[in-house]
Amino acid sequence: MKLSREKYGELYLMMAQTRNFEETAARLFVEGKVHGTAHFCIGEEATGVGVCAALEKEDMITQTHRGHNQAIGKGMDLKKMMAEFLGKETGYCKGKGGCMHIADFSVGSLGANGVVGGGIPVATGAALSQKYFKRPNITVSFFGDGASNEGAFHESLNLASVWQLPVLFVCTNNYYGMSTHVNKSMHIDDISVRASSYGMKGIALDGNDIILIYEETKKAREYVLKNGPMLMVLNTYRWMGHSKSDPQVYRTKEEVNQWKEKCPIKRYREYLLGEKILSPAELEDLDKKAREDVAEALHFAESSPELPIEKIFDDVFAAGDMRNEKHKNGYVL
Repeated sequence: MKLSREKYGELYLMMAQTRNFEETAARLFVEGKVHGTAHFCIGEEATGVGVCAALEKEDMITQTHRGHNQAIGKGMDLKKMMAEFLGKETGYCKGKGGCMHIADFSVGSLGANGVVGGGIPVATGAALSQKYFKRPNITVSFFGDGASNEGAFHESLNLASVWQLPVLFVCTNNYYGMSTHVNKSMHIDDISVRASSYGMKGIALDGNDIILIYEETKKAREYVLKNGPMLMVLNTYRWMGHSKSDPQVYRTKEEVNQWKEKCPIKRYREYLLGEKILSPAELEDLDKKAREDVAEALHFAESSPELPIEKIFDDVFAAGDMRNEKHKNGYVL
């Protein structure tokens, strides 16, 4: 599949934006400007960007807790993302959700989920609505290897298969469910073979090859629209720990360094140069733009106001207006 020079550049820019966004976010923790936790996808940039860039704007996705690449790939606003990360009122969820719960319906993002596998049934339901209303679109559900052992995974794939829903299940396999390697949690080498149990197509791809992912997602989208659900497994690796507080005692530095040599951004850059698609100067310009975009997003976030305490209950739904009233069981809502 031959892409335009603009598309090649767009893929590179989004991966560079993701890397810069997360490196900046990690620094904010060190500086004490962010509290709580975060889950970074450094080393996995090609997965979310490659898949989402191949979708139509009206296609929908459900993201994971490690989904900055998915959000950026689907066209979400860096400023609102950074503001949410810093807990500011201008963030996607007005600073109430943090990086694990951002959503933007305007670009088809149904939101991230802090529950392992929590987005899989949501995506299945969204695909049901697409089929019911006969919309020419699909839903993509992102989840990790650990989530493929959850009941929600198996229930959702089964229902999607029975009802032949237009949903593409995308497993980002980084080989570790928190601290547990996949060979200790499942007795198969290829997660995609699980698709056969539900009568659907399954494929496994190199998750660090963004062109391969983009091209195969284009094919998968057409397949899902015509034939129903499909499982795509992207084998990749996260360089950082499960979360910012992970000491990573379960793997060696040698293992991590081996995967760093397979960096998806470095690999794509070498491809673009080797094929003479983009020049070194053009790539440097894209790197510069990525840095500037993230710096601008950070300035926007740091300049944004905190959410006033009196708005803390806004967007919270309950039966009747029970805010600031004592419930009959003693709980304050």
